[in-house]
Amino acid sequence: MCGIIGINSNKSVSASIINSLKKLEYRGYDSAGIATLHAGSINEVKSEGRVDNLEKNSVVQNMVGTIGIGHVRWATHGLPNSINAHPHSSQNVSVVHNGIIENSTLLKKFLVSKGHKFKSQTDTEVIVHLITENLKTENIINSITKTLKSLHGSFALGIIFKDQPDLIIGARRGSPLAVGYGPNENYLGSDSYALKSMTNKITYLSDGEFCVIKKDHVEFFNEDGIKINKKVLELSSEEEKYDKGDYKHFMAKEIEEQPTTLKNGIKEYLDTSNNDINIFNFPWKINEISTITLIGCGTAYHSCLMAKYWFEELTTLNVNVDIASEFRYRKNRFKKDTLYVFVSQSGETADTYAALSLCKSKEMKTCSVVNVIESSIARDSEFVLPIHCGIEIGVASTKAFLGQILILYLLALKLGFLRKDLKRELFNKKLKDLKELPDLVQQTLSIDNKIQTISKTFNDAKGSMFLGRGFSYPIALEGALKLKELSYIHAEGYPAGEMKHGPLALIEEGMPVVVLAPRDDYYKKTISNMQEVIARGAKVLLITNKSKDEIISENIWETIEVETTGADLLPFLLTVPLQKLAYYSALKKGYDIDKPRNLAKSVTVE
Repeated sequence: MCGIIGINSNKSVSASIINSLKKLEYRGYDSAGIATLHAGSINEVKSEGRVDNLEKNSVVQNMVGTIGIGHVRWATHGLPNSINAHPHSSQNVSVVHNGIIENSTLLKKFLVSKGHKFKSQTDTEVIVHLITENLKTENIINSITKTLKSLHGSFALGIIFKDQPDLIIGARRGSPLAVGYGPNENYLGSDSYALKSMTNKITYLSDGEFCVIKKDHVEFFNEDGIKINKKVLELSSEEEKYDKGDYKHFMAKEIEEQPTTLKNGIKEYLDTSNNDINIFNFPWKINEISTITLIGCGTAYHSCLMAKYWFEELTTLNVNVDIASEFRYRKNRFKKDTLYVFVSQSGETADTYAALSLCKSKEMKTCSVVNVIESSIARDSEFVLPIHCGIEIGVASTKAFLGQILILYLLALKLGFLRKDLKRELFNKKLKDLKELPDLVQQTLSIDNKIQTISKTFNDAKGSMFLGRGFSYPIALEGALKLKELSYIHAEGYPAGEMKHGPLALIEEGMPVVVLAPRDDYYKKTISNMQEVIARGAKVLLITNKSKDEIISENIWETIEVETTGADLLPFLLTVPLQKLAYYSALKKGYDIDKPRNLAKSVTVE
């Protein structure tokens, strides 16, 4: 996943490109580059590392040109260095690319046979030389059409030409791309977030389309090079201001914002006057749905696993959960009575979008749970449930996770009530508990000092385990993922009842093990599993909820108690100490918490 920006203007564009690249760093940050046209030549500057490194380059500071493209990279082909950084250029063409060209090896052999010389290890460079080769016999439009048809895989492209001082080409297949409109200038960007500081008028390219961006107008073409018309959407004119404030990291701020995230979601979806959930206007009749299939990746997949427990508890629907990257390659038995729910923070996750596209091709019922309502997944779904959590900058998701599970819980409640699986009295009780949830999360956030002390033990260990049963099991998986993402410590989430079937072999003296054991129906069983771990020398961190009853176990290393609520809402509270554990572990190690190594926020490659 990489970030693309292009600007065609009547004034110098380099400073605006750099500012936009900073906004796009959540899409990649291992290298960055910029290319502008000036005096009949392509001027290209690239650097390893963050956009700040590129900005400090004296050549960039003095760069001129009224048309240019920029790029932030998350490496897929080739090491993250200045040679492999984008843009990639020939004498005539410069290209920035997000995605993967699956037939790049074959194309490269063909181009080498034609005399082309390659400088990088990337798949992107074949696009540069292929366009250059096609321009020998074709005009701009035909050469682009021919090139795009030769490429297998996914891409979003920004292209400039030495001999075309007033033209940027944008093209999309699989990876998102947007066009923005301004006075005497127009823009190309990976998403609206990068363009919002310059314009609130946006057009999104659909798969197979490309565009020609000039200073005063934009033309759109289908995959055959035939002109088409596209709608211009008007986004909120107020650019969303978001900075760290007094926090050291965005992630720290986003953890603390979670009560507000929940309040916003509850406010959007709860009809307090009628004691109902504002999820209406389903495109389908409720009795047409007998199965729910939940699909996501990473943290969003854990949200889906969490929702499976709720759907099974609150409805009589059949429930399946799938990892998006596996879903589209299996021989699925698509059924008309299944609702496919796609969960993605960015709404651009490539694997999830591909799964959605497959379901659409089979004319299935599709619903998306996303944070970005202008995203590809949201636009292509029949029904959209926004999570309303605001911008999330930290790569390791926190408030978006709570936002996702909140909306999925609300959906389960609503469907359970509509299907008469839940009686009104129980439905009302659960809505009442839900209204109290933000305050309970706020109280749970006050565990900093104890977590900071505990985190050192995890940093000193070569690995750790996170155990839970029932509602707590998906949270154990998410807790382990957070520790891996931020502290680079091996951590494994596991069902507590399965430890005796193999993983107990991993337990050794002093190994830290997190046990999630709230006072629910699984409590006594989980405590028994915990005792098996303690007996083999593990240092157990027990996370449970407050209760008058004593904990029925001995030799527990440390205990953290969260607030108390209904069993189906305890996962929200259990999540908080696990987020803080990962945060403080990474903080003590001195790691880059908001931008952990090898990861990016919006995963737009398969």
